[in-house]
Amino acid sequence: MIAKLTGLLDDTGPDWAVIDVNGVGYLVFCSARTLSHLGIRGDRVVVHTEMQVSETDQRLIGFASAAERNWFRLLTAIQGVGSKVALAILSALTTEELQTACARGDAAMVARANGVGPKLASRIVNELKDKAGGMPTAPGLPGTMAVASPGSASADAVSALQNLGFKPAVAASAVAHAEAELGEGAGLNDLVRVALKKAAG
Repeated sequence: MIAKLTGLLDDTGPDWAVIDVNGVGYLVFCSARTLSHLGIRGDRVVVHTEMQVSETDQRLIGFASAAERNWFRLLTAIQGVGSKVALAILSALTTEELQTACARGDAAMVARANGVGPKLASRIVNELKDKAGGMPTAPGLPGTMAVASPGSASADAVSALQNLGFKPAVAASAVAHAEAELGEGAGLNDLVRVALKKAAG
């Protein structure tokens, strides 16, 4: 069982990264939040992992923190929540926000994630309500853009990419990468231009 990878970020896509560990490239599926945390190609990264094996598939899921991996395990234990839905939830919400939503029974907050309907969101908060309090969270992980204040250049850039048809997680990840490349004071036009290349690439 592979529990952790330490290596160089070799490549990234909308929901995956390739981590080069001593010349071996591991394909790791990630939330948009983890992808934005990894940085840019060539950066040294540490990824906590979870191996998922089914009859038809075998995949490595990667997380920026052990706390995010723990929440992923909790989520995928719920009926109707597969790895894709769990990653969508972890893309939309920080572990702290997820903990708060479950503790308060706030299904609407969970339903913000791609592919999560009201029924499934209700089941998630109901089943995790009692477990949420004791779960560790990962404060300080950059959000998919939850950290971007409304009206900021990065929030506007995410909105622009979504208007062009990119999914929220893809748009947020691309803008986060563009912002890392250009620096925090980057203007909207530059952000959109670089983010478009990353999202389309």
